[in-house]
Amino acid sequence: MVPGKLKRKVIEEKSASDDKEIEKKPEESEEDEDYGSDEDLLVEINNEEQEQDGSDDNSDAESDNSDDILSFESFDSEQEGSENLQEVSSEIDAEQTSSDEYEEQEEFIDKEKAKLEEQKRLTELKAFRKKERVEQKKASELIKEQLRQPNDETLISAKTDRPTTSNDTDENGKKFIEYEDDGDTSDEEDIRNTVGNIPLHWYDDYKHIGYDWEGKKIIKPPVQDQLDTFLKKMEDPDFWRTVKDPQTGQDVVLTDEDIQIIKQIKNQKNPNVNFDSYEPWIEWFTSEVEKMPIRSIPDSKQSFLPSKTERKQVGRIVHSLKMGWKKTKAEQDKIEAEKKIPKFFMLWDSDTGRDKMRRIHDHVTAPKRALPGHAESYNPPPEYLFNDKEKQEWEDLKDEPYKRKLHYVPQKYKSLRHVPYYQNYIRERFIRCLDLYLCPRAKRMKATVQPEDLIPKLPSSKDLQPFPTTQSMVYTGHTDIVRTMSMEPMGQYFVSGSDDHTIKIWEVATGRCIKTINTKGVVRSVAWCPNPKISLIAVASDKRCLLINPHVGDIKLIAKKTDDILSDAPVIEEIENERIKTAVQWSSEIDANDYKDGVRIIINHFQEVSQVTWHGKGDYFATVMPNGLSRAVLVHQLSKRRSQTSFSKSHGMVQCVLFHPIKPCLFVASQQHIRIYDLVKQEMIKKLLPSCKWIAKIAIHPKGDNLLVSTYDKKVMWFDLDLSTKPYQTLKLHQSAVRGVAYHSRYPMFASGSDDRGVIVCHGMVYNDLLQNALIVPLKRLEFHEKVSDYGIFEVLFHSTQPWLLSSGSDYTIRLYT
Repeated sequence: MVPGKLKRKVIEEKSASDDKEIEKKPEESEEDEDYGSDEDLLVEINNEEQEQDGSDDNSDAESDNSDDILSFESFDSEQEGSENLQEVSSEIDAEQTSSDEYEEQEEFIDKEKAKLEEQKRLTELKAFRKKERVEQKKASELIKEQLRQPNDETLISAKTDRPTTSNDTDENGKKFIEYEDDGDTSDEEDIRNTVGNIPLHWYDDYKHIGYDWEGKKIIKPPVQDQLDTFLKKMEDPDFWRTVKDPQTGQDVVLTDEDIQIIKQIKNQKNPNVNFDSYEPWIEWFTSEVEKMPIRSIPDSKQSFLPSKTERKQVGRIVHSLKMGWKKTKAEQDKIEAEKKIPKFFMLWDSDTGRDKMRRIHDHVTAPKRALPGHAESYNPPPEYLFNDKEKQEWEDLKDEPYKRKLHYVPQKYKSLRHVPYYQNYIRERFIRCLDLYLCPRAKRMKATVQPEDLIPKLPSSKDLQPFPTTQSMVYTGHTDIVRTMSMEPMGQYFVSGSDDHTIKIWEVATGRCIKTINTKGVVRSVAWCPNPKISLIAVASDKRCLLINPHVGDIKLIAKKTDDILSDAPVIEEIENERIKTAVQWSSEIDANDYKDGVRIIINHFQEVSQVTWHGKGDYFATVMPNGLSRAVLVHQLSKRRSQTSFSKSHGMVQCVLFHPIKPCLFVASQQHIRIYDLVKQEMIKKLLPSCKWIAKIAIHPKGDNLLVSTYDKKVMWFDLDLSTKPYQTLKLHQSAVRGVAYHSRYPMFASGSDDRGVIVCHGMVYNDLLQNALIVPLKRLEFHEKVSDYGIFEVLFHSTQPWLLSSGSDYTIRLYT
């Protein structure tokens, strides 16, 4: 235990040093108001010592902490504290008697040393802050000195907001006018960027982001990319609490207090953690019954008098009711009810009711004449005067005056008195009167159309099944482009023609090639006879049209019956018409090899045949020769072995022809038009205008009221023959020439094939109701063919009974889609 004498001495010396510090304190109280508590100062001292220890590792000369601290004036309190410490230690050494007492004395001495060291640190830090404050005061005085005006009676401080009187004067005896701040500006003390509260995106095009207190540019920090951000996120433990200062662009680490405030705000609580929102409420006015009123102000005399403003307002309302200007609630309801009642007028009323009828419709004021421009001035600018070319153009439009921009020629005069009489004045007044008298005026009702109403509401493709969606089979065997195909009426077989001078007969279900026939020429078109009672194929090869019995299916019945019909045919009569005789010749003399292949009749033409098509009953068929001019289209009758020309003159290069499935009509498609002819009356019924550059192919709907046209300029057009001569719908679904189109005979769908290797299947529903238009919905795009020499798909063909689709292309293959 420490002896009582030693304890007393230490306490006396400590109190003496404290008294000395207290004596110094009043002088520094004003300066040390903002220093904070001793604990805050100790925290700052420890932080400074840690930073100094890190920076002094490489230097031996500056290892002592006392050298790093700025040199200050020696304080008496420090010297006295060290001398007292030495005296205490000497007395303790003298009075030590045992080892236990010695240890207790050492612990006591260590504690006292620690306390003295803390006091020493506090004193040094206060001195440093005091010196800093003095320097700032000197700098502010220097700024004030620069801001002073020599001729002014008063001086204005730099930090002012509002002038206040002050008794302070400068060296010359002039009074200062100081401005006091209304609010606390502690939030603005640490702001480095002095640009103020402005949008910072004004500095997006500059290298700096603002200016500091010294007027120097604050350079933007380097922009980090995603890799730098990721590395910083992995390495920096404070990344999650780091935010970017928009004023300076620097990264700021949030303190624990900031994080706590953010959490409180995020949880919709009070930012102050110590605030108790559920503390008991004190009922100030209801907890105790007061004997006297808290607010006992007598009512004013004005509150007992009636309001003059209300009296005037009531007087105005009464006057308006008397004059009939203002209606009561009952009268207003009666007027509204009368407006809702429909009004009826006599249609054949006498002339006495004209005035009433005129008042029914709202009057529409006549449009005013346009105000005169610079060109109508007596002294217009030079640019408004006509030159020789403009004047000649104006005179050339004498017969068409409505095309002139101006109905007069601008002229220039020196003064207003030189302006002559305007010769067209009477005429213009008369025309104005005619416009007002004859031109009707009506209010144009603005139709509000919603954008959703313009988009057609199409059904889902799932509701429109079945339709082809996948490739099921590939028919290979041709060695060149497959140009044409045709389906047997029963749907068991189909025939294809190619540039390899052959036609092949395929079985649809198995993909087996049943028969191959050599035609000794490029096959451009094949057509299977639609009559199921005979088995006959018409083939267009070079300048010949071959009628072939394929001998497939029921060979014993149908094939034999077909041969019997062709053999029992009447003798071919000589053609009397010279035009027909030179254009076409029937021949039944067939070579043995050709007869063995099934060729029964050969029809020789004078030009190359590009297409052959059958009539629905199977007796008539037509051939097309694009270079045949007026004899481009020939109609042949199989039963009588005769041909006839349909036209006496040419209407352009014919591309293809089709028979109407029901009516005796013929569709003839030239390059840019489609003409419909009545074969009975032998006259043109209608001319369709596809508005395209070149027609490729046409297809007729099984009901005969709609037509499908494909063109080489990437379009597919749907014509409604009962609606208009122009296309009902134009589909621009392909990116290249569309060479083939086809309707299905049973299902409401159609398909188109193009050189872009794509086959597009569409839903095309035709309704029996003539008031309802056809419904067209694109369903599926099938793209399996390969492109060869910029050619894609040449022909598309639907199965007779099933929702299957066939396509032939330039890759020598035929593909089946189911």
